[in-house]
Amino acid sequence: MRSRKVIFLFLIFCVCSSAFAQQKKLVQFSGLIYAQGIDITVPYVTVRNTSYGDQTFSATHEGYFSFVAHVGDTISFSSVGYETLTFVIPETNSDKYTAHIEMKSMVTELPAVTVGPPFPYASIEEFTIAFLALNLNDDDIMMAKKNLSQQALSTLALIMPRSAEEIQSQTNVQRHSNLSNKAINQNFANPLLNPFAWGALIDQIKRGDYSREKLKY
Repeated sequence: MRSRKVIFLFLIFCVCSSAFAQQKKLVQFSGLIYAQGIDITVPYVTVRNTSYGDQTFSATHEGYFSFVAHVGDTISFSSVGYETLTFVIPETNSDKYTAHIEMKSMVTELPAVTVGPPFPYASIEEFTIAFLALNLNDDDIMMAKKNLSQQALSTLALIMPRSAEEIQSQTNVQRHSNLSNKAINQNFANPLLNPFAWGALIDQIKRGDYSREKLKY
């Protein structure tokens, strides 16, 4: 009687051990993560095993992941701009399982915006007429001639301030003019260098102002 009881307990233990072993079967869970609807991988997705203490992994820049998990574990996939996806590892006869994960992109639709008539036109029709009346046929050479015309340059000269280079050049010209005038005035102050003084002296000699008779006492 006791031996039968021992055999019965042993069989129960074997069955429970077998069921427990099958429930906790380990597999190498791998896969690639794609964006839903397009053949583009999603990089650096956070992969979390919610059935095993929230064990967390990260996919590569090519969307590849691989880690050890149990059959029946719930795996969560999350990434910025994509809806969180959960995946349950199914039963498999192999110790490896490869999955093709597709994550749905989060698209936010904005409300339609109606654009009013362009300022300063009262309606779209007036704007269209004014736009079609524009003359845009000038080539680069014609545009350059218009920008370099005398009228355009005169207008720019009135509204644009002088540059530092122009101010320096004008200062140098003024300084040179002042020095030249000063030198001429100094030369005229010296009778020997004054042509008018020499002319007056010659006239006096011709008149005999400096004759010997006039110079006698």
